[in-house]
Amino acid sequence: MSAPIVVHGLSATGGRRATINGQIVGLARDDRDLVEFLRRAGLDDAWDILDDPHWIEWRGGRAHRYEAA
Repeated sequence: MSAPIVVHGLSATGGRRATINGQIVGLARDDRDLVEFLRRAGLDDAWDILDDPHWIEWRGGRAHRYEAA
């Protein structure tokens, strides 16, 4: 089973697309953006799950890195 939240690889202009169950929720430019997207989706404890691989899969780059490639 894969994680329901995916933080995709870095875009050429910076930031990372985030999806929840395959639906795009936004382009995060830092962890605060990502947490806000997750909060809007009903995950009030988003800060606590950022490093939990059961919840979030970080693809195409290091976790918590958002600068341009």
